[in-house]
Amino acid sequence: MNEGLLPPEAGDPGLALWQICLDELAQELPEQQFNTWIKPLTAQVTDDFSKVTIFVANRFKLDWIRAQYAARFAALLERLQGQKIIVELALATREAPARTAFSLAKAAQEATTEVLDSVEDTPAQGFKNRLNTALTFDTLVEGSANRMARAAAMHVATMPGHLYNPLFIYGGVGLGKTHLMHAVGNKLLADRPDAKVLYIHAEQFVSDVVKAYQRKTFDEFKHRYHSLDLLLIDDVQFFANKDRTQEEFFNAFEALLAKKSHIVMTSDTYPKGLADIHERLVSRFDSGLTVAIEPPELEMRVAILINKAISEGSVMPEEVAFFVAKNVRSNVRELEGALRKILAYSRFNQKEISIQLAREALRDLLSIQNRQISVENIQKTVADYYKIKVADMYSKKRPASIARPRQIAMYLAKELTQKSLPEIGELFGGRDHTTVLHAVRKISAERQQLTELNQQLHVLEQTLKG
Repeated sequence: MNEGLLPPEAGDPGLALWQICLDELAQELPEQQFNTWIKPLTAQVTDDFSKVTIFVANRFKLDWIRAQYAARFAALLERLQGQKIIVELALATREAPARTAFSLAKAAQEATTEVLDSVEDTPAQGFKNRLNTALTFDTLVEGSANRMARAAAMHVATMPGHLYNPLFIYGGVGLGKTHLMHAVGNKLLADRPDAKVLYIHAEQFVSDVVKAYQRKTFDEFKHRYHSLDLLLIDDVQFFANKDRTQEEFFNAFEALLAKKSHIVMTSDTYPKGLADIHERLVSRFDSGLTVAIEPPELEMRVAILINKAISEGSVMPEEVAFFVAKNVRSNVRELEGALRKILAYSRFNQKEISIQLAREALRDLLSIQNRQISVENIQKTVADYYKIKVADMYSKKRPASIARPRQIAMYLAKELTQKSLPEIGELFGGRDHTTVLHAVRKISAERQQLTELNQQLHVLEQTLKG
């Protein structure tokens, strides 16, 4: 096991191992999936690290965790510890053992949702909005990648029911879509404490529809959803192929718009790119304002790292933030995961944060990145995607069917590798660095304007990053 990653404040090495396992899964899984299924789990680790017992809240979740995640837990724990580990699942008792509580009280307070466990609201409990109060506009770092989406979200929060209804935010994993939605809800409640706001994941809506059918409680279901002032619903692509769910969401959608309530949705793709969603629902999604959140640019990534380090009680020197930001480019979640590793490595080894320390803490990540992404790999991937020959990347041919993919490959080479403009130009048939700069600026500008190009670039980036 890489002991350099163990934070000393954990005290118990077994719990430190479990926390590192959670940190890695947080980077692998979609945020909502992690918060719903993984974050609430607690664990006990035997002194010899031969067995890890994972405690789950109820039988339903236990069966789901066993089917979906148990094998991944075992493989990840064995890799971290360097020995075979038995993973067992058990139902949590009301008073969990003391050593299972490592950072989980805080996690329980900060968890965005507890899907499937708290569907019904009783009068005694009051209405549960499921908002994470830590996710606000103030804690969201603004940059060109999210500026338009943030401005639209702020407008919705201050003047709900007017323009941009619905507001549809799309982008890749870990770019801050969920943060923005919570910020809208928290801002509205700060201004109007009596507003009825609900944040849910699309999977929760599916579950609520199923339960309403099973229990014949559709009156309660409709009252819950049709009476909202603001509905925030994450990852609507999960409605695919679920006809009854889509029907009920359409009804709720129409009811909310009729009473001038606001709807904010997120997805991994723009409305017309959604597969297996009814056309009339897609047309509703597209009837308000659709905005994209892009991967954060370098300056924004640096600001995120510095601000997040401060919130963690540490200081990250600017040169270290630039080093990390240049090497972790895909999304905010990966940036935060890299920061956690650096802070833990610094505390455990009692060393100041420096570029060398960051290089050591992130050596696995840097090794994978350097191995996978090269200009040659980018050229091949782009050529395959646009159905041209790799040789066309180096040729002097200039028809649009070749020049356009070549410019896209140059843009990706600048974004995803450490090569300089002259080096990239040399690898594209000895072109001048000004040609590369023109391509980078052109594709970067058009990405902000052309939805189809933006989607193509998302696909290419995800393909290259594996």
